[in-house]
Amino acid sequence: MQRENLTTGERHEVLRVIAERAREGDGPGARRDGLRLALVIEGGGMRGTISAGMALALHEAGVTRVFDAVYGASAGAITGAWLLSSTPENLTGWAEPSYARAMIRPSNLWLRRPVVDVRHLIEYLYREVAPMDFDSVLANPVEFHPLATDAHSGLSTDLRPFLTGPVELRLALRASAALPFLAGPPVRLGGHTFYDAGLAESIPYRTALAQGATHVLVLRSRSAPMPSPAAGSRAPARPSLGARLITSTTLRSHPGALHEVFHSRSTRLSEDDALLAAYDRSGLPSGTPPVDTAPRSEPAVLSIRPAPESPRVGRLTRDGKTLKAALEAGRTAVRRLLP
Repeated sequence: MQRENLTTGERHEVLRVIAERAREGDGPGARRDGLRLALVIEGGGMRGTISAGMALALHEAGVTRVFDAVYGASAGAITGAWLLSSTPENLTGWAEPSYARAMIRPSNLWLRRPVVDVRHLIEYLYREVAPMDFDSVLANPVEFHPLATDAHSGLSTDLRPFLTGPVELRLALRASAALPFLAGPPVRLGGHTFYDAGLAESIPYRTALAQGATHVLVLRSRSAPMPSPAAGSRAPARPSLGARLITSTTLRSHPGALHEVFHSRSTRLSEDDALLAAYDRSGLPSGTPPVDTAPRSEPAVLSIRPAPESPRVGRLTRDGKTLKAALEAGRTAVRRLLP
């Protein structure tokens, strides 16, 4: 898939901007359209293999440089780093079962060690086995924004201000994926303590919009949910038993603000699904009237999701056949949208 295959036509506003920027060839810092186009990457443990396949397809299309910034949560942050590195083709590593088995070790539960060893992934596999050029990520003119959850306030936090070198970048990637209980203790960075981004913002489009994005492409690791009642008629979901156990054990020494944000994850995800679906349909937030007589004043947001028939991938999936199919499902979703 080459850049010249992108056409503007009758397409979503986000796709139009991608096509025009690909045609113009202007890079970050030399834009002439006055827009800010962000790429947002959802995580979800090994479900991130799907959004990694999507990112790989964007690289193969030659359109990475059309984005001004890349925002990633958890596994999505790791994918974003690979995409902006000097070897984005290594995104295929998400489907490598030996890496998954090295990182995910269920037997560690009995040894009181992290079941998901993110430190091993970042500090060993990505330095010794399949090296990531961390300097190239930091030097890329496309801004990199890994997110994490502040363990004290429970707030979603952009870690970009802490990215002063490769060591800090690796810490940021670990912090973004530091899921309580499964991935061990929180990560210290810049005098703060952080847990997995997914506690507060698993799909970091809100941060991208708050920082001035006018157009956002969202790479989702989950297929579309089944139709449900309108958001206003849904009662907040009760925290699961697992969530309550984690807050009463692993997180018991942390402030109540972190407990609250952890318990409300499923409710926020439902709200995000509803709002992002509204953006997909109209380019405007739900409940916002269209603007017919003035230039667009609301951001345009488009989500790419895997097809309903895509393989079901869990947070801890290690099966190589399933992971390879998941990577291809993500790749196919982007290729269908950008033929």
